[in-house]
Amino acid sequence: MKENLQPLFTPWKIGNVEIKNRIVLCPMGGTSLFGWMEPNHFDEESAEFFLERARNNVGLIIPGIAPLKDTIGGRWLYQNKGMFKKLKEYMTEIHKTGAKLFVQLTAGFGRSFAITESLEFLLKNKVIGALAKPIINASYLCASPSELPSRWAEDIKVRALTKKEILDMIDAFAKTSKLCKEAGVDGVEVHAVHEGYLLDQFTTQYTNHRTDEYGGSFENRYRFAVDVVKAIKSACGQDYPVSLRYSVVSKTKDFCSGAMPNEEYKEVGRDLAESEKAAKYLQDAGYDMLDADNGTYDAWYWAHPPAYMPQNCNLEEVAHIKKFVDIPVVCAGRMDVNVGAEAVKDGRIDGVGFARQFLVDGEWVTKLIEGREEDIQPCICCHNACFTMAHYKGVANDQDFDDIKHMSRCALNPQTMQRKKFALTKAKRPKTIAVIGGGIGGMEVARIATLRGHKVTIYEKTNSLGGVFVPAAAFDFKEKDRELIEFYKRQISKLNIEVVYNTEIIDLKSIKADEIVIATGSKPRQLRLQGIENSIEAVEYLSGQKQVGQNVVIIGGGLTGCEIAYDLHRHGKNPIIVEMKNDLMAVKGICLANSSYLRDYFKLHNVLIYLESSVKEIKDNSVVIVDKSNNEQEVAKDDVIVSVGYNPAPIAKEGKHIHIVGDAYKVGNLRTVIWRAWEVARKL
Repeated sequence: MKENLQPLFTPWKIGNVEIKNRIVLCPMGGTSLFGWMEPNHFDEESAEFFLERARNNVGLIIPGIAPLKDTIGGRWLYQNKGMFKKLKEYMTEIHKTGAKLFVQLTAGFGRSFAITESLEFLLKNKVIGALAKPIINASYLCASPSELPSRWAEDIKVRALTKKEILDMIDAFAKTSKLCKEAGVDGVEVHAVHEGYLLDQFTTQYTNHRTDEYGGSFENRYRFAVDVVKAIKSACGQDYPVSLRYSVVSKTKDFCSGAMPNEEYKEVGRDLAESEKAAKYLQDAGYDMLDADNGTYDAWYWAHPPAYMPQNCNLEEVAHIKKFVDIPVVCAGRMDVNVGAEAVKDGRIDGVGFARQFLVDGEWVTKLIEGREEDIQPCICCHNACFTMAHYKGVANDQDFDDIKHMSRCALNPQTMQRKKFALTKAKRPKTIAVIGGGIGGMEVARIATLRGHKVTIYEKTNSLGGVFVPAAAFDFKEKDRELIEFYKRQISKLNIEVVYNTEIIDLKSIKADEIVIATGSKPRQLRLQGIENSIEAVEYLSGQKQVGQNVVIIGGGLTGCEIAYDLHRHGKNPIIVEMKNDLMAVKGICLANSSYLRDYFKLHNVLIYLESSVKEIKDNSVVIVDKSNNEQEVAKDDVIVSVGYNPAPIAKEGKHIHIVGDAYKVGNLRTVIWRAWEVARKL
């Protein structure tokens, strides 16, 4: 281990509970020990996930939110006594590793509940919604401090909680916490005065318009959170640790409008001055730790930072708030281990929170201890499998039910929360495998096939590995993507996988192998457009083959087009986006945390955007744009970048011994590429 990391591996205490090191596995939706979108139960998949990480030297584990009441069926957690008996047996195994575990309990989501089309229907149709209540009570799931607009379907108003419902939740916190204590759980975490969830909505004035004892004054707005910890302490004893998930600053300008890093703005939620008072107030009420970051669902990119957010983005505010409390403070949010270790050493924070890094690599802490940092597979903050909640104009949450039910899977590691489905076994008969194409898909299928015992050769037409992901990772904010490419290259080398460079395979008959895997990627879609010869393909720009001038028209929004525009603006250019759809990123699978950052950035910086429009003609110094009403407008430009998607480009069809992976199979994202590679490699 590097000497500067030593502060991370010193003990500390939360109340009377000693934690062996300062690394905290922070909670993630979908990793509850009690299940998620099904009746509560002891979830063996989550349990095994956390036990593996406990065996790999994490100090404190906080599983994902456990709703006090089932989202489907409406049963309270504390009513399932058998589940807690299994939890007690499990805690014995956790403690054998030396790790500690807190269970995170949530009152709910309020207006932040990511409603899908079916839930939207139940909320809009009161009669049918009432009939569905015994199965799924959409009104209750979205109930908030006051009548408020939903974060996900802005045309829907969610109702206010009744006082009885609040008191029932407080009682449930106490009863469930007592069962956790009896099961040997080291503490509980209250979710949350954080991220714009239900308890947080009570604390902020822009979401709490109540006139009873739970609204109005500072004390009234924080009463719910205070009553919860007092009830838990009354049921479990003053010595039983209770952590609080806490957002130091809301970073929110309005409903559905967040604040950019370093932006000067008027806070509508909790500002730093109020947070100084609130943190001390909550500590005095009985909370024993603050598990902290920033943001709300209106500024979601602070709590779920995409690659565009700076590393350690929440550290300054979290370190500041520690000055006002005597209890331990943990900081989460794209934390770098080196920066985190220094912050612990300097006494600025007590623990360093990591979440999605544990999804991609369950052994990363062990690798850190053993000085094998180069073997750590990095999280790239894509949210392509762990949080696929996509929201755009006209659609609340465009998410498949399978993703809703199984959050916190990983785009880069299919085995995460899917051990059985993606189990690896040694091949019964080792084969020779030829992989044509050395992009991410080709490298991954080669890696997995080799781990299964096959002899693999990669044929790459260029002089390096990485494929189209190399230019895609060229943005200066994609440092983790570049680390991922290097990770793959090292794995190919360590596994002694043969790579034949500068060799383009055209005829499969020229290859002698038992099985052939085609990973030749895709080709850009071609526009039939007057003047198209005067444009630049997105990959040409990303790879640095062609430079652009000051005013750049980008044909096509979507993630790639928007990232190009973001990059251009950050480097002093004037991007102009032309998108045919009614939203810049009307795409399934792009997490709202990612897309809302880009939308808010473009809005703040007045980036010119033409929605429901297309380019009719590219002239020497301008483009002709046509809107949905067929009105034409000529816009000056220096260059045009085309980003309208790709089509698969396999060099052959699938056959008995021929398999296709990556974008050559179906154009998608890293999740589709890597999961497909595993599916193929497991069957070879």
